Amino acid sequence: MAQLSDDCFAFSGPLMPIAEMERLIVERVEPVAEIESVRLREAAGRVLAQDVVASIDLPPFDNSAVDGYALRHADLEGAATRLAVVDRLAAGQDATRGLARGEAIRIFTGAPMPEGADTVVMQEDVTLEGDRVVVPPGLTLGANRRLAGEDVQAGAVALAAGRRMSPQDMALAAAQGLTELPVRRRVAVALFSTGDEVIEPGASRPASAIYDANRYLLLALLEKLGARVTDLGILRDDPEMLAAALATAADGHDLVLTSGGVSTGEADHVRAAVERAGRLVFWRIAIKPGRPVAMGVLPDRTRAGHAAFVGLPGNPAAVFVTFVRVVRPLLMRLAGATPRPLVGLPVRSAFSYRKKKGRREYVRVSLRRGGDGVVEAEKFAQDGAGVITSLTATDGLVELGEDMIAVAPGTTVSFLSYADMTD
Repeated sequence: MAQLSDDCFAFSGPLMPIAEMERLIVERVEPVAEIESVRLREAAGRVLAQDVVASIDLPPFDNSAVDGYALRHADLEGAATRLAVVDRLAAGQDATRGLARGEAIRIFTGAPMPEGADTVVMQEDVTLEGDRVVVPPGLTLGANRRLAGEDVQAGAVALAAGRRMSPQDMALAAAQGLTELPVRRRVAVALFSTGDEVIEPGASRPASAIYDANRYLLLALLEKLGARVTDLGILRDDPEMLAAALATAADGHDLVLTSGGVSTGEADHVRAAVERAGRLVFWRIAIKPGRPVAMGVLPDRTRAGHAAFVGLPGNPAAVFVTFVRVVRPLLMRLAGATPRPLVGLPVRSAFSYRKKKGRREYVRVSLRRGGDGVVEAEKFAQDGAGVITSLTATDGLVELGEDMIAVAPGTTVSFLSYADMTD
């Protein structure tokens, strides 16, 4: 399991800056310890537990990058050169003869370079005269030749531990002939929503109730990031029930995640329940939307350690923003993944906006191309943290740093796409 101390999220200030939160996660949270071997076809999205060291060169042999003619560069003259075509070599065939002076071999992409050949001319660039090929001048030494090991050399680290396996990584592992990979086990997350007003989709809805959107949002986000999720449904605003549920949820899980009930209202009981069941370390982050975020630890009675706890706000847009900026880094750290910072794309603002200094804010925007061809960010019309269409009708978030207090049309801002934040 993950090794968490009961003060791993300790912070002394009233509002925790996002950068400080990220530092605490990296410094104080250890990844899950258990390692398992999985089949290559099941490794997508899993986190490598050990370096994958190349056992063979990639490519394994010198080969042709194009369909054309393999030749000796020293045979080329200043003008067009005529070479005798003495053999034909396709991919998967072994070269049966080398090249003598003045000779060329018809070769196809991926075929091994014959002995003596060091250059390949593309078939589109030559003409044929009977059994001879006419090579135009200007071909450089080594053109269209792929050298053994130019991609990866045997003995080098092909995939580093902590890498979350992408489809591209799967290709590299397969090219090494691997059939299994050592990965960390999936992070186990217990998830539930809170609130007397929240009901399950499909149930009969009283006039004052709402369907549970947050839990389904979080289920999808967690599963996309490779977590193993235990769905505990919806819990009512009952302090005793919440404390008992939190204590039980921590058993056998690395993270307990909730939404709703972490603000300062009389009916917001999650904060008190965490303090009864474990330790609440801080409950406000300098972020908008989503300032009321609780973090803490809960004893795991099945293992000698603690589960992390994160309580998110109750409004869906705030849930999304705090998940991608708070829960995602924590989840990736627990999974043992190498941190991958979010890198914003510079775009031009097409909106005006004012904000408080000292707080990082996220504005939901759509991208469009301005009349001069420059990509612009257009703000969604409604700011409310409960507006779900502000997530479905936009492309991502504009991130406004703590020192910024205003945005005017034409200002260059940093755009984060939803795809980058949820992968």
